[in-house]
Amino acid sequence: MTVTIYDVAREAGVSMATVSRVVNNNPNVKPQTRKKVFEAIERLGYRPNAVARGLASKKTTTVGVVIPDISNAIFAEVARGIEDIANMYHYNIILCNADKKKEKEIRVINTLLEKQVDGLLFMGGAVTDEHLQAFKSANVPIVLCATTDENGAIPSVDIDHEAAAFDAVQTLIKNGHRSIAMIGGTLQDPANGYARFQGYKRALEANGLPYDENMVRIGNYRYESGVDAMKYFLELPSRPTAVFSATDEMAIGAIHSIQDAGLKVPNDISVISVDNSRMASMVRPQLTAVAQPMYDIGAVSMRLLTKLMKKETVDNPKVVLPYEIVTRQSVGSI
Repeated sequence: MTVTIYDVAREAGVSMATVSRVVNNNPNVKPQTRKKVFEAIERLGYRPNAVARGLASKKTTTVGVVIPDISNAIFAEVARGIEDIANMYHYNIILCNADKKKEKEIRVINTLLEKQVDGLLFMGGAVTDEHLQAFKSANVPIVLCATTDENGAIPSVDIDHEAAAFDAVQTLIKNGHRSIAMIGGTLQDPANGYARFQGYKRALEANGLPYDENMVRIGNYRYESGVDAMKYFLELPSRPTAVFSATDEMAIGAIHSIQDAGLKVPNDISVISVDNSRMASMVRPQLTAVAQPMYDIGAVSMRLLTKLMKKETVDNPKVVLPYEIVTRQSVGSI
């Protein structure tokens, strides 16, 4: 049978209120009494009911995390940063995979709120009116992680994706490239898609290079779409000398398409991406990439959420973290 707080109180010869104070680390308990209660807990194998404690305190010390794709190494790194800080502040995590599908994201958000989480971290694509409506119905703090809303009304932690894309394309241009293609994400995605596309276009414009829509293919962030996009570029009458990819996985697909066609990277075509996941250093040649501080994005997001949950003062609810370009072997000069 389940051991209750009443059983512990009877075993220790104290009141249920005293057991409750001991379990909840209330300092107003004599050391001798505290020792007696802990001994009773150990003998009986009592485990406090977190749900009941949450109902009493109106706090569950649980945070809901909506993640687009747990199989993606980039998001796994963010989740690790979240969990490490959550453990530091004694919060538990409920991690939900939403596949970057709006309907599933909304359903998961509502499910987490029904579970009485104390706060919510949202990683996803576009923050739509439906998302904002779900967030508005919540009575708990929400932080956007590795994404932002259009109006900047919700606290968020991310990098400047447009600037990151601009700098990546600038790297290619500084190496003499003038015919630069892009493998992008969906333009409905404000960060990986639209912002990085805008950074690509702005870099071309800043250097007096024409924008050609034939030099842009929209992928789905996966390896296969990088393979297909690069096959398309290779069949153009005048193929590009360099490719900017919105993600490492698509960039690696592009590299393999180039190699399958009997060409070399970077001798024939240079490739650069944004992410700098572990895969970037595993592919050959190793991939030059804009490094997002994914672990830090997760850690800072969770720390910001803890401040909001504890109603602490937050000086800047919109945090933009720095990035850097990691130079490897996939970009050459012409």
